[in-house]
Amino acid sequence: MRFVHLVHLDVANFDRMSVAERQDVDRRALANNAELEQRGALIHAEAIQDDDSAVLVRVRNGQISVTDGPYIETKEQMAGFALIEAPDIGAAVAIAGEDPIAEYGTIEVRPVYVIPAS
Repeated sequence: MRFVHLVHLDVANFDRMSVAERQDVDRRALANNAELEQRGALIHAEAIQDDDSAVLVRVRNGQISVTDGPYIETKEQMAGFALIEAPDIGAAVAIAGEDPIAEYGTIEVRPVYVIPAS
């Protein structure tokens, strides 16, 4: 089964870190990704830019509406994602628990919805 790990962080925590501390977190996260790739559990992972670079797109009654971010009133914002392969949700949660980023934020684990062929 495939699962998405949605990474949520309070960027203020990272803003308070020194450059060396941030580089250490990055190094540990990349090492974790490499280890997960070797195990065949990581399909793809990316960090994403801050929410102030986000754009929301909606279509209502055939009209496109675009709204600039930030748009969510919360301390934590989505900071990245990983697409993983795991036998079940328990294994996907265990993999999320290995991620060093979980020490600084929240990793939301969701099964990927497979659209049935028609």
